[in-house]
Amino acid sequence: MKNIFCILLLANCLLLYSNCRAQEILSQPEAKLITRFPFKQFSGGVMVIHARLGDVPDTLNFILDTGSGGISLDSTTCADLKIKSVASDTTITGLGGVRKVPFVFDETLQLPNLAVKHLNFHVNNYEVLTSVYGEKVDGIVGYSFFSKYIVAIDFDSSMIEVYSPGKIKYPNGGTTLHPVFTALPIQWVNFKDRKKMGYNFYFDTGAGLCFLMSEQFAKDSAVMLSRRKPVVTQAQGMGGKLQMRLTIVKEVKLGPYRFHQVPTYLYDDEFNVTSFPFTGGLIGNDLLRRFNMVLNYPKREIHLLPNSHFRESFDYAYTGLGIYYVDGKIMVEDVIPGSPADKAKFMAGDEVFAVGNNFSHNINTYKNMLQIPSEQVKVIIKRNEQLIMLTLYTLSIR
Repeated sequence: MKNIFCILLLANCLLLYSNCRAQEILSQPEAKLITRFPFKQFSGGVMVIHARLGDVPDTLNFILDTGSGGISLDSTTCADLKIKSVASDTTITGLGGVRKVPFVFDETLQLPNLAVKHLNFHVNNYEVLTSVYGEKVDGIVGYSFFSKYIVAIDFDSSMIEVYSPGKIKYPNGGTTLHPVFTALPIQWVNFKDRKKMGYNFYFDTGAGLCFLMSEQFAKDSAVMLSRRKPVVTQAQGMGGKLQMRLTIVKEVKLGPYRFHQVPTYLYDDEFNVTSFPFTGGLIGNDLLRRFNMVLNYPKREIHLLPNSHFRESFDYAYTGLGIYYVDGKIMVEDVIPGSPADKAKFMAGDEVFAVGNNFSHNINTYKNMLQIPSEQVKVIIKRNEQLIMLTLYTLSIR
């Protein structure tokens, strides 16, 4: 018996030694800082970085988007820079629909002090996004970039740091999420309105909103208060403009962090972009920008640390007015029937000259000025070669 015990003990020691050796062999190196560069934000917290493509000297604008399963270029940008693309049978699905896309193969994304090589860009039309933000959108950076590095985003300093994969110490005082990773991170979110529940939602930094549910999910779950009536509003997706309903949810909980009275879009998901019933919708960057975050795709982790924007109020204003930057002009293209914009007598085709006393001709500034609920705002428009002042009374969705 003693011999048997000694043999078992020796076997256990050898196994322990073997495991220790395996841990040493598999031990990760320390993550190293590769580069650091600034970003800017469009409305809704959407992040934009500057980069170049291959040997092209022009600096391009790319949206940094965890909701993108690859990397892409705008079709107009490709035409202007004479970048050749190759037709394919690959389809992509976005909020605006499903479409086939050509590709630009084996190109290099040139970031400050970092060349990301051998990337295959699909080509899409981002004309609507350019008109929404008033600045050219040349492409979207998604999984093809994030999967290669650890990316730290600081919304207080508007800086991004890119690290090599490896062991990294997250900032103190935050929390680490462990999403399900396909090409897109999918996070469990607890929330309540008529009742409490939890469900999977995409973690989407490219969406300039707080929270979105598919209409089918909202109907099947019966989570929404029936007495609250959403308003109809205009939204923009990959394939163009589309209408959604806008309401609020009493509480959204991301990890240990709770947000109350969260603006929520309800989306009639004809093409099942939200992958219901696996996911119910998405968390957008107007909520996520309230954290400094570390996106650690190689380790399948996301670290969140509340920042100086954490307690900022949400945008509860509703106008029903859709303005876009078109050919150097800020134009009214959408007026929701029965909305404050409709009651103020706005018409599609009006050119916006000023909002309040602001004549900056900056569409993001004008949108921000119209995001204060329960306000009376004077807007100067040009119609039939005449300047007209209209009075817009913004409503609150709360």
